[in-house]
Amino acid sequence: MEPVEASPKKYGAAVAMCAVFGTLGIHHFYLGNSVHGILDLSALFGGIALIFFSQDPFLIAFGIFLIVADVIHSMVVTVLLLIGKTRDGQGRIVAYPGQFK
Repeated sequence: MEPVEASPKKYGAAVAMCAVFGTLGIHHFYLGNSVHGILDLSALFGGIALIFFSQDPFLIAFGIFLIVADVIHSMVVTVLLLIGKTRDGQGRIVAYPGQFK
């Protein structure tokens, strides 16, 4: 087994950002995963735009799907953060306190 390096990013800050602003992807920007953060933002705002500005029922349904998928993704990432399985932009584990003692 290769040694696992802990991220210098604060665990509590990452969990709080993910739990409160998960669908916006703020936690991904904090952790250095900018592309992932942009995808989260795009899913949320794209879904909102499709729901409110589209007349086509298929596009409205797709907008709802985007938002629901973003919410589910945020819940999964929150759980992964809580159990210490999330990595930052450099591939280091965002460790909970005492994970590598």
